[in-house]
Amino acid sequence: MFFAKLGKNRGQFAKIVQICTKIHFMEAKQLKWAYLLVLSLVWGSSFILIKRGLVGLSAVQVGAFRIIFAALLLLIFGFKSLLKISAGQWKFVAMTSFFGTFVPAFLFAIAETEVDSSIVAIMNSLTPLNTLVLGAILFGIQFQKRQVWGVFIGLIGCLLLVLSGAVAHPGQNYYYVGLVVIATICYAVNVNLIKRYLPDLNSVSITTGNFAVLLIPALIILGSTDISQKLSLEETQHSIFFVMILGVVGTGIANILFFKLIQISSPVFATSVTYLIPIVAFFWGLLDNEMLTPIQFFGAFIILIGVYLSAKK
Repeated sequence: MFFAKLGKNRGQFAKIVQICTKIHFMEAKQLKWAYLLVLSLVWGSSFILIKRGLVGLSAVQVGAFRIIFAALLLLIFGFKSLLKISAGQWKFVAMTSFFGTFVPAFLFAIAETEVDSSIVAIMNSLTPLNTLVLGAILFGIQFQKRQVWGVFIGLIGCLLLVLSGAVAHPGQNYYYVGLVVIATICYAVNVNLIKRYLPDLNSVSITTGNFAVLLIPALIILGSTDISQKLSLEETQHSIFFVMILGVVGTGIANILFFKLIQISSPVFATSVTYLIPIVAFFWGLLDNEMLTPIQFFGAFIILIGVYLSAKK
């Protein structure tokens, strides 16, 4: 009698465990979509924040402030992670800080002095394409034929986007789009460096190490500008506030969320945020009276198709 009840209770307990497992799986599944949505909103909003920062600050000041605010946040919460970086790894951490953060932070700000933020956001989606190309050329990473087609399709989309924009918006200097392309190449070099030389180092350690390296250079660059003369201006204070949001939320917190997303899902799912960022940035641009031509819409769509083909495994 006792063993019969025990067997029955075990069966009920097993069912409860199965139900709890299903609930946990459903919660994790819903949570990863929540992280993806939040990241797309945060990173998609970064470009309009840069634009707002440029109202009262120079492009160099925007880039420097962005690095400084992100560095302060990450060093406060991630300082202990620096202990995991060995002496031999610091040179690669420094290299990735230069390619992955330092150069792009300034190039994006400079580009937006001449080109709409929505265009810059769309061009930013070239990062996976450049990662594939540089990975194959410089780092010997194998690729598939479909991915090569993705690169060519993406380039065609870029040409449509830029050439149509140059004709439709003669007041904007579309040569500055080249700076965005250089920034995406820097991102691509950064990803491949991390994959080759820092595969065993925690992502939080890499990110915190990056900003630890960049904090003093950013402070020196900021100090060399006329920021002390502008701090009393209300316009400058508003711009600093927008860049603070950009640095703390759009760079520091966003990286933490991104690493968490990778842990609860997969790298492939996490990088799908690339497809959502331009959409968010485009709607921010609409609210700020930015408008794409029909040909630019088509070009942006082609770029996303190219990115999808190049990133698909």
